[in-house]
Amino acid sequence: MAVITKERFTELVLQYERLVYTVCFQLVREPAAAEDLTQETFLSAYIHRESMPEGYERQWLSRIAANKAKDHLQSAWNRRTVLPGEEELARGLAPPAEEAVLRRSGEADILRAIRELKEPYRQVCRLCLLEEQSPEEAALALGRPVKTVYTQLSRGKKLLREALERSGRHGIP
Repeated sequence: MAVITKERFTELVLQYERLVYTVCFQLVREPAAAEDLTQETFLSAYIHRESMPEGYERQWLSRIAANKAKDHLQSAWNRRTVLPGEEELARGLAPPAEEAVLRRSGEADILRAIRELKEPYRQVCRLCLLEEQSPEEAALALGRPVKTVYTQLSRGKKLLREALERSGRHGIP
């Protein structure tokens, strides 16, 4: 593998930026996210440029872009959980008294469902959903790899969704 100079890497960026953007956009379907992922792709490619296989730059960059987009789609931020009533509060709308009572009872159901989860999902869901920590912060607090926490959060949310559906509540997307 040849050492890639900054000038050569700049040429690669100019040559493949449309391709990388297209790969990202095809997966995420959001122009702003595709632009961010394009930048992340080239940043990652620059950091790991010594492992770029000579003659396969196009395929290598496409694979990085696809992986970045897939990671984005699987991220907890992208699939963020919205608790009952959270959308109205975020828009600055105060719910009527009846809705506030229903929201609180829904939150109580979610809290109860989280407490009933088995490990390792209980701690991850508590930190990420109740304490609003990022998966990275939860991974650090729990001493687990970040990818493991993302997986446990995804599976925990699925278990919560199923538990809430069985109880007649719906609050985890």
